[in-house]
Amino acid sequence: MHFPAIHRAALSLAAGFVLSSALDGAQPMLVSFKKSQMTDQFWAEGANAGDFNHDGVLDLVYGPYWWAGPDFKTRRPYAPATETFKLKQADGTEKTIPGFEGALGKNNTYSKNFFAFGTDLNKDGWDDILILGFPGEKSSWYENPKGQPGLWTEHVAIEVTDNESPNYIDITGDGVPEIVCSSKGSYGWASPDPNTPAALWTWHPLSPNNNYHRFTHGMGVGDVNGDGRMDLLEKDGWWEQPASLAGDPVWTQHRFPFGVGGAQMHAYDVNGDGLNDVVTSLAAHGYGLAWFEQVRGADGITFKEHILMNKEPHENRYGVKFSQLHAVDLVDMDGDGLKDIVTGKRFWAHGPAGDPEPGAPAVLYWWKLVRGPGGAVDFVPNPIDTASGVGTQVAVRDVNKDLLPDVIVGNKRGLFLFLQQRRPVSETEWQAAQPKPFDSSSGK
Repeated sequence: MHFPAIHRAALSLAAGFVLSSALDGAQPMLVSFKKSQMTDQFWAEGANAGDFNHDGVLDLVYGPYWWAGPDFKTRRPYAPATETFKLKQADGTEKTIPGFEGALGKNNTYSKNFFAFGTDLNKDGWDDILILGFPGEKSSWYENPKGQPGLWTEHVAIEVTDNESPNYIDITGDGVPEIVCSSKGSYGWASPDPNTPAALWTWHPLSPNNNYHRFTHGMGVGDVNGDGRMDLLEKDGWWEQPASLAGDPVWTQHRFPFGVGGAQMHAYDVNGDGLNDVVTSLAAHGYGLAWFEQVRGADGITFKEHILMNKEPHENRYGVKFSQLHAVDLVDMDGDGLKDIVTGKRFWAHGPAGDPEPGAPAVLYWWKLVRGPGGAVDFVPNPIDTASGVGTQVAVRDVNKDLLPDVIVGNKRGLFLFLQQRRPVSETEWQAAQPKPFDSSSGK
């Protein structure tokens, strides 16, 4: 893994809020992250935050446990932790360990816990836990017992959750998030009944039954055409939301190849031309990160591909490359008003011998969006860590409520929290740390 000097001191600028150019006369600020690991046990491929003990402080959820903030030293179960494996110790004896062997052993194991969300689903004022499960299986939410001891009551939300990048997001515009996924061959969403939250959620197909496989990769939600309604993004194009959802009509499909199937997909105006573009990884178990510039002409909407990173170092301006971008978030990391990419390498998606470069460092990055004159765009890759990576989910939340976005990761390496920190630096230090283009002739 090649790390240019700029990556070891990822810089952005701030004057109250972080700005994007030293020419503004702002104080340069160093952006860094403080790493904490709550456990090295493998319980899930995603993690998130919520206020589960109702004390006004965010806690972490990962697998069948939640960790109480702000120090995250106390772990409590909310669901049964039934999985165990035997770990061979140095003296030859075996010790029974809770968790999955895929994290520490030789075999690959899959968790049925892929995505976690902390949210008040029954509107009682206490955050519950929503878990989107292994593709093809159920997704459930766990009702917060309001401080009472014992495991939380499980309520099945949807019996079949397909696609490896489902989401919990408001796709209908009614102010209530839904589970957006494919299920039993169709794309669509599942909505809860506000009057009976414990009941199965109602499935609304938006596509015909095209027999989408449960392990299909790449999906997202965003307003592609700028009509104010959220559309569904998938690897083969986008589905346009109609003016009315009454009767569950089939949405209009617009075909375009956004790679072979990556992770979470995002619609965002990358170059500032007023049109939402598409940001996505290209292959969840391979290589590729790109943004697709929206272009409008006589034939309507199409896209122009811009590769940010691929298989070889020279394919990225700064010489960065890694595989298995199975989780992608898009959020303003440095407060300059532009959304940045947060992604990394999924650790052992298919075990120690599967997928490209399974033994490479499990990196975690944020890519700063920089706009230049004439619509020019650059994404500057800044490393957060080299020994954690991502799972199928990477969550960006302001965990400690200091108005700085933090990063939460849960995967086969365990549970990690990266708290963002900033400090002022001199103009000389800032100038010295500016990114240098990758020299393909020297490999540096």
